[in-house]
Amino acid sequence: MPLLTVVHGDITEQDVDAIVNAANNRMRGGGGVDGAIHRAAGPGLLAECVERFPRGLATGDAGWTTGGDLPATWVIHTAGPNYSAGERDRTLLESCYRRALEVAGERGARTVAFPLISAGIYGWPIDDAIAVAVETVGDALAHAPTSVEEVRLVAFDQAKMRSIDALIRSRFPAQHGN
Repeated sequence: MPLLTVVHGDITEQDVDAIVNAANNRMRGGGGVDGAIHRAAGPGLLAECVERFPRGLATGDAGWTTGGDLPATWVIHTAGPNYSAGERDRTLLESCYRRALEVAGERGARTVAFPLISAGIYGWPIDDAIAVAVETVGDALAHAPTSVEEVRLVAFDQAKMRSIDALIRSRFPAQHGN
């Protein structure tokens, strides 16, 4: 099974084939992770988003652009549900992770870094956001053929990192020798 890990850090600094952007539906940049990725990638990312996604992206779907000035070759954009605005269908959040992995695989990515999608300014409850990320990515890696060999869940703070790590260890003990 491909490796599922957690790291503490900044997703824009991950040296991986693809990073996942928790984008908004318009695909024109925004706040949080989306804004950080656009700033780090440079202005070409916005231009490519406008060209590739003239009508934006549906909630739960994913698409790709090049990485611009990022260490990553690809940015996999996924439009997460906005919990604070009443979009509370958990299957849409699960779809973000599955579709992002599918797109990464289509690009031939071997290493992928994810943020916790919808857990920031979109207000998804953090414990459930962590559960969705670990369960959906872990299940997809275990059951779907893919070129992806490693997925990193990137936590910007230590508390989230510890929570993600605990769930990975309890859900996939064989991966950690437990």
